[in-house]
Amino acid sequence: MAARLNPYLSFDGDARQAMEFYEQVFGGTLALKTFGEFGDADAPEADKIMHGMLETPSGFTLMGADTPPGMPYNPGNTFAVSLSGDDEAELRGYWEKLADGGNVAVPLEKQMWGDVFGMCADRFGTPWMVNITVRRS
Repeated sequence: MAARLNPYLSFDGDARQAMEFYEQVFGGTLALKTFGEFGDADAPEADKIMHGMLETPSGFTLMGADTPPGMPYNPGNTFAVSLSGDDEAELRGYWEKLADGGNVAVPLEKQMWGDVFGMCADRFGTPWMVNITVRRS
């Protein structure tokens, strides 16, 4: 898969409703994963969306999630630009340049879902998410 650039929206507990609304607006295929699927199924946030992705027939990709526990939800700052794909060298190169002089919130490293992921704000304050898909055999 080539690298992909798309918006990533943050929500305050209503990501499922929002992503389902966008699916009705744009059509396409919606995939939703909850916090409970990747952690404690009995936690209060278990049914909240950890990651949602809508891929539309027009080629749009929209991602979104509920704000994780312990992170503040700041209306007006509810987006990030997401870079994703499986070309590790290309995506690590982008990460290094974006993080240089910026603020790293989540280091680029392997995550519980198996991919390499990081979050940073570049030196201009733009929030970025980088996800490198790890090929599974």
